[in-house]
Amino acid sequence: MTATTTPAAGRRELSFASMEEMLADAQRLVESPGSRTTGHWPLERLLSHLAYTIDGSIDGFGSTAPWFVRLIAPFLKGGILKKMSPGIKLPEATVSAAFPDYGSPAEALERLRAAVERAKSESMVAPHPAFGKMTHDEWYRLHLRHAEMHLSFARAE
Repeated sequence: MTATTTPAAGRRELSFASMEEMLADAQRLVESPGSRTTGHWPLERLLSHLAYTIDGSIDGFGSTAPWFVRLIAPFLKGGILKKMSPGIKLPEATVSAAFPDYGSPAEALERLRAAVERAKSESMVAPHPAFGKMTHDEWYRLHLRHAEMHLSFARAE
């Protein structure tokens, strides 16, 4: 079984210039009593996933993508650092690790805040599972594009 983040109707257009902007949007979503998601994941899993990937860019992920993905991905990196599109299918084992359950939306937001704080004081230079070697700046931009893509599926009502 695989999970997918295929395009969904009702997505928001987002553009974050900083992790602080991303956190402010996440906080607004958590604090909104009518927030909802239009994709496959509830808000707390989206926030947990973003925290997981920020921590992974510091600590490493402990796994790599299949060889053919690692062969092609570096050629796609420049475009993805500008805009990330949904639709990546992940194996179930990867989904379990990459979308951890940190509890409630408020708890997941705190985990995301902690990951962002780490990124301010530690270098994000761990190899990406698909792209390989990345600079701290590349990771920063990738995290912003990644957050834009995932949080576009969430709305505060």
